[in-house]
Amino acid sequence: MSQNWRTFGDSFYSDMLVRFSHCDPAGIVFYPQYFIMFNGLVEDWFNQCLGLDYAATITERRLGFPIVRLECDFVAPSKIGEIITFGLRLERLGRSSMAFAVDCRHEQKTRLSARFVLVAMDLERQRAQPVPDDLRRLMAAFQEGRFDFNNHNRRDS
Repeated sequence: MSQNWRTFGDSFYSDMLVRFSHCDPAGIVFYPQYFIMFNGLVEDWFNQCLGLDYAATITERRLGFPIVRLECDFVAPSKIGEIITFGLRLERLGRSSMAFAVDCRHEQKTRLSARFVLVAMDLERQRAQPVPDDLRRLMAAFQEGRFDFNNHNRRDS
């Protein structure tokens, strides 16, 4: 199954198949797997929504985005074979940090809600750094809802 991504307003959505590798012996998502999915969601947001090459950002620009704060409410289990939809919103764009809200749904029913903070990190120095201006412009445009629904391009304001 191919992944389905879309933006609408100030939110990015990504559908994901719950695979066997995500689950515990009961066939439900083992909760730490959601944290791995969050990182995949951020990568998809960079690549598909912002139009940036996440891998090149890490390997060539040497800029990383570790999670420094995370809170999560698990509402209902997700099961193997289901397609779950993650929604991501950028709530706050700080000097070097980004605060996100994420929800996960299956058939419009909430499975989890989370908030996490990423920090822009210089991977050579292993220290926080200001979000680079080119990324800040794209992130701010996303936050303001200035991306097309399917084309992932900024709309003229």
